[in-house]
Parts: sequence; structure tokens; C-alpha cells
Amino acid sequence: MPIIIWNDAFSVNVKEIDAQHQHLFELVNNLHDAMLKGQGKTALATILDKLVEYTSVHFSTEEELMQRCGYIGLAGHKIEHDQFTQKTLDLKTRFDKGEIGLTLQVMDFLRDWLKNHINGTDKRYSTALNAKGVF
Repeated sequence: MPIIIWNDAFSVNVKEIDAQHQHLFELVNNLHDAMLKGQGKTALATILDKLVEYTSVHFSTEEELMQRCGYIGLAGHKIEHDQFTQKTLDLKTRFDKGEIGLTLQVMDFLRDWLKNHINGTDKRYSTALNAKGVF
């Protein structure tokens, strides 16, 4: 059962970024499904690792495009990326140490951050990138 479903309202009108966002939705949904099915810590850790790794790849892609296009909001956008990265790395470290489990609160955090970041901060760069020929 998906916790977040992609639809065109999430599009930032940049094909590469939209595809990456869709993959992030898939990873969050995979993690959610594994948690609901009660899969073991190893399975959950593997999916969480993939999510953390792919988020880094995605953020690098976005930041490189914003840099290349001279997007004036890059510095603030990068701060949001860095804060999310730190939060997810902290969650992963605590999960790996057995200090926390994957709960609906954690899943809600991932879903809400992704949804709000795309519909807020990411949508702001859409026009600037499109104006520079990035679609």
C-alpha cells in the first residue's frame, strides 16, 4: 500500500528531475511496504540504504542543474538538502544501532518532507531552469 502516489501535480517540468522524484516515491513506498509487512531489520536497512544513497544522487543532480543555470535560490535550496540528508543519516544510524525502529512517524516524515519539498522549494526552480532550456 503506497504512502505517497506520484501524479502530475508533482512535476517540476524537468524530465530528469521528475523521473528521479518518481524513483524516490518508489523507494519510500518500498520502505513503507516492507515496514508494514514486518520484514526484518536487514531488509529494511537495505531499502533505507538505497533511499539515502539515491537521495544524495538526486540532490547532486538538482544542485548541478541549478548551478549551471545560475539559479539564485541555490544556496537556500542546498541548505534544505543538507538538513534532510543529515536527518536521514541520523535516522539510519539510530536504526542501524537498534535505537529506533521504522515507525509510521518516520514514514510520515519522509512522505511529508518529499511532498512539501517538491511542491514548495523544487517548484520554485522550475521556471528558471525551463527559461535556460532545461526541460
